[in-house]
Amino acid sequence: MAPEAQNITSYERLGVSRSADADSLRQAFRRLSKAVHPDTTRLPAQDAALQFRLLREAYEQLADPRRRRLYDAALRERDAMQQTVFPSLPVPQAIGQRRPLSGGEWLSLLLLLGSLLLCLLLGVGVAWSRGLELQVQPSWLLEEQTQLTDEQPGDSDGIAPISGYAAQSAFPARS
Repeated sequence: MAPEAQNITSYERLGVSRSADADSLRQAFRRLSKAVHPDTTRLPAQDAALQFRLLREAYEQLADPRRRRLYDAALRERDAMQQTVFPSLPVPQAIGQRRPLSGGEWLSLLLLLGSLLLCLLLGVGVAWSRGLELQVQPSWLLEEQTQLTDEQPGDSDGIAPISGYAAQSAFPARS
């Protein structure tokens, strides 16, 4: 049975108040039973049978005075339990609002920035100590440029190389 079907009281299922008399219970049951009876509704057969069975059980529960008194007592007890205040955890009033950074957060950011600068300095320092250029043209680009200068005019692409513009490194070599 669906959880929402269990949470509905018999009074709510019949659509009457808790102070309804036997006549209004019977009228409500007849009106609703026509709407959900498996023979008269357009609902799928299984759903209609379930709805009609729940409606019939609710009416039988409330039509019998003894069962109704017990049911009302159980409802009052359930309502009293729901009204009991349980201590709850404090809920933050402003979720998503900015707050100042704490000292530990500032320290973490400072350490992160320091480690980034240290890595950058180490990388540049090691490259400089080995005599490497800081910015190097990729080897595949150099090979492509040297192939263009070696080709003769009228090659397969139909583009003649411009004389005087041989492929050279964009950066001077260090001595």
